[in-house]
Amino acid sequence: MNFPSKLIEDAVTEISRLPGIGKKTALRLALHLLKQNEAVTEALALALSRMREEVKYCNTCHNISDQEECSICLSHRRDRSIICVVEDIRDVLAIENTNQYSGLFHVLGGVISPIQGIGPDDLKIESLTRRVEEGEVKEVILALSATMEGDTTSFYLSKRLKESGVKVSTIARGIPVGGELEFTDEVTLGRSILTRINYSQE
Repeated sequence: MNFPSKLIEDAVTEISRLPGIGKKTALRLALHLLKQNEAVTEALALALSRMREEVKYCNTCHNISDQEECSICLSHRRDRSIICVVEDIRDVLAIENTNQYSGLFHVLGGVISPIQGIGPDDLKIESLTRRVEEGEVKEVILALSATMEGDTTSFYLSKRLKESGVKVSTIARGIPVGGELEFTDEVTLGRSILTRINYSQE
């Protein structure tokens, strides 16, 4: 793709680094921004810069936050006896959008995947066990994607949590096997949370 401007080319190159955006889409976005009022592009640049510099990760659940603790962990309206364990932040957003869950979350930051070199020590598992050991938690919901890696992680977590005596459940398999949680429609995801079942290691 030939560009009449090196500045446009550089902008397109950077935009196309975003997931799901090819060179043509990046060019359309760059030209769109070029046509906008300067204040619009400055506001976008400032928002991205502040996001990168100021967004934190919750000290308790590892969700994204503007503070040391996220709004979910700080809320007095949440059921603090239930923790829903998810792979990443996108899954928190997906479950929150169902309006069917009122407990807390715990973001692992991935799933166990020997092929990719990701083991239990690479995930936020120790902080989960500490939260459970504090005694306030009565149920842990494993809301991981129905993939081999997700099932492996669920099995590992259930074994780790077994000694604590806490109830371990998993979302109902309305989620298709091999499907990613973030792409599941909100109705199906909401029903899976409501109709969760005890996690079995069999």
